[in-house]
Amino acid sequence: MVEPRSGCPVNAAVEVLGDRWSLLVLRDVIFGDRRYFRALLTGSMEGIASNILADRLVRLVEAGLLTRGTAMRGQRARYSLTEAGIRTLPIICALGDWGLDWRPGSAGLRARQRLMREEGPAFVEELMDELRARHLGAPPRPYDGPGPFERLEAACAAAGEQEHLDQR
Repeated sequence: MVEPRSGCPVNAAVEVLGDRWSLLVLRDVIFGDRRYFRALLTGSMEGIASNILADRLVRLVEAGLLTRGTAMRGQRARYSLTEAGIRTLPIICALGDWGLDWRPGSAGLRARQRLMREEGPAFVEELMDELRARHLGAPPRPYDGPGPFERLEAACAAAGEQEHLDQR
């Protein structure tokens, strides 16, 4: 792990998360369940270059936010969130809330963010529990209805359908 330039906790966090691409890679791993290099490269809405993606993945692994599975011959390496990586979700949510208030965006992705905001910290905890099950092998949490990621996808899809209907 790389030592921060100062003892300031804000600086230590910014040194790991302060560039645009690191947070977007984490966003895509968290919300897109993209865990392989090719999926992260082709699934990036912002069009990340392969050399930048490779660099950020190395940085995120070195910082302890992701692990890189060993790739056997003919297989691709799979990236998984660590607990530290999962704990970036509230930070990403806070940035998304700011963006929801102050920047334009697509209806579907804004609906996803709005749902997280409206549901509050308990919902974010549910999302983190689901990520622990997916990435760390924790036992899945039982839900009476759709799980948190299913609810996010439904909100995004419903807004996307509404956006499509509004364009008619």
